[in-house]
Amino acid sequence: MRRKFIRQLRKNLREVLKEFDEGINVTGKWDVLEVETSNDESIITKQIIERLTCTPGIASILKVERHPLREMEEIFQLTLKAYGEFIIGKTFAVRCKRNGKHQFRSVDVEQYVGRGLKNHLKTAGVKLKKPDVTVALEIKDEFLYIIREQVKGLGGYPLGCQDAVMSLISGGFDSSVSSFLSIKRGLQTHYCFFNLGGKAHELAVKEVALFLWMKYHSSHRVKFVSVPFAGVVEEILTQVDDSQMGVVLKRMMLRAGERIADDLSIKALVTGESVAQVSSQTLSNLAVIDTAIDSLVLRPLCTVNKQDIIDISRDIGTEDFSKNIPEYCAVISKKPTTKANIGKVKREESRFNFDVLESAIESAHFQLITEVIDDFNAAAIEVDVKNTISNGSVVIDIRHPSELEISPLNISDGAEVLNVPFYQLRTRFTELDRDTQYMLYCDKGMMSRLHAAHLFDEGYTNVAVLDLKAGV
Repeated sequence: MRRKFIRQLRKNLREVLKEFDEGINVTGKWDVLEVETSNDESIITKQIIERLTCTPGIASILKVERHPLREMEEIFQLTLKAYGEFIIGKTFAVRCKRNGKHQFRSVDVEQYVGRGLKNHLKTAGVKLKKPDVTVALEIKDEFLYIIREQVKGLGGYPLGCQDAVMSLISGGFDSSVSSFLSIKRGLQTHYCFFNLGGKAHELAVKEVALFLWMKYHSSHRVKFVSVPFAGVVEEILTQVDDSQMGVVLKRMMLRAGERIADDLSIKALVTGESVAQVSSQTLSNLAVIDTAIDSLVLRPLCTVNKQDIIDISRDIGTEDFSKNIPEYCAVISKKPTTKANIGKVKREESRFNFDVLESAIESAHFQLITEVIDDFNAAAIEVDVKNTISNGSVVIDIRHPSELEISPLNISDGAEVLNVPFYQLRTRFTELDRDTQYMLYCDKGMMSRLHAAHLFDEGYTNVAVLDLKAGV
């Protein structure tokens, strides 16, 4: 099983890293994989490390220098070159891990290199417990690895080693985090959205799904399915008793989700529900809700506190735009039940016209996650895509703040650049000068095209897309 997981992880890494280096090499057979790139640009290296930290199945990432194993003195000289500037005036300890047959022990390397560093540099001395700097070395057979940086990975399991699931996503904190946790566990996660708020709501949720896909599981193709659910909500509001509306709505969503998942040969649904967080999420209610379908329902957040969910969303990058997505309270009961009775729920559902649910399911729109901009094709045709900056134009970098830190946008001709994350663009663009031409920029050109098309559709003709890779 471990070998299967490693093979899948190697395949995933080649897929997600090839945009940085077509010739990137991924090797390894057991619990250690080596990713080797011939590109030594610091930005590319940072982007590769960032992508590795966001890939399910990786516990930790070591940035290393690899050298042929020589005599002890050469090991010291290489270590001095790599670590010298970092331990001046500080306490340090040398740690060496060794694998293979050698005529020396790990402790011999530690003592020799440590003595040499102490004698050649003005350090604060060797400190074996809690030093300021740990000089990390690994020796594997005929190679010396000098560890320059260690970063914690995402953990979990490689995508492709587990079955697929359908996440019922609303774009809020809960469903975004539950989707992420499913991805982290190695589940190929597709998205199903029940549209209650129209085009703007759908766009906002697609942004969340697209962000999660690009950052955490772009090694696999996934679907985004939008289901028009306004008619279902209207039927519930007019036919179902006030106290039962929330439970009935959840049952209808599970029924629709199961049917859509079946069309994609998916056997499990994922929701963002947490026990007792709202009235519909008591154990009694959840038990009644689940009887609506036969499929397995996974709830990764079932025992997680709300603040902890928000903290996770902050860590994974979805907090800012989840909090900007308006909540569409489809049904608001004055006295919602917290102890649903299956007999009463079924009596209420007997008055529901299930043709309305069938119509919603039949009207569901299936897309690959990479094709979400097709919703705006009519407007997108009118949006210019250029690989150079037009005179007098202002560039709006719409990437997530975490991407800006890794790869700042450097414009050589001195054009003005505004940093407006895509999840804030719709509200902030209205504050900008309508007489100025704006060019939206993102790394892959997907978010910029999506938003430019949407803004154009809203009547803003002073927008274009800057794609520096277009025509290259």
